[in-house]
Amino acid sequence: MVLGRHGYETTIKGTNGFVCMVERSWTAPIDDPGFWNPKGRAPLCLNAAAAHTYLPRTIMKTDLILAGRTKAQMVEAVAAAVDKEELPPMELGAMCYMLSKQGYLSDQVAHWHPHLMFFLSQTDPPTWGAGMQGSPIFALNDKLEGLTIFLVPVRQWSDGTADR
Repeated sequence: MVLGRHGYETTIKGTNGFVCMVERSWTAPIDDPGFWNPKGRAPLCLNAAAAHTYLPRTIMKTDLILAGRTKAQMVEAVAAAVDKEELPPMELGAMCYMLSKQGYLSDQVAHWHPHLMFFLSQTDPPTWGAGMQGSPIFALNDKLEGLTIFLVPVRQWSDGTADR
C-alpha cells in the first residue's frame, strides 16, 4: 500500500495475506514526541492477522488526519471506535516486521534497530518480560487504543547486513 492524496491505496495485491506499507508519524502512540514529525517513515510488513486487526487502525488514523482532524479529535475517534468494537481486537499472532534501514522512526533514534513487532489487545508488558532487566523485549502500551505492541530487535537488516 502507498499513501496517496486520499489515504492508503493498494498498488499491488499479494497472495500471502501480508500487507506492506510505510506508516507516518501520526500512527505513533499519542504521547510520542514525534507524533507530528514530517520526517517520520516506518516501512513495515504486516502478517494476515495484523492486516485484519491492526491495519484498520492505521487506515482510520490516516483518514482522520487527511480529513483535517486534530490530534485530539483523532484520538477520541479511535478510542470510541475501539470501545464500540468498530475496530477489532488484535487477532492472536498479529505481527509485523520492520527490517528496512530506510525508515526514520524519530529524531532521537532515526531507524533504530531491525525488529519484529507483535500486537496484542491491552495487556501488561512486564507480564511478558518486556522492559525487565536483561530482557531484549520492549513494549509500547497505548491504553487509549487498548493496544500493546512488543518490539523484539533482530540481528540483521533486510539487506542482510548486521545491525550495529
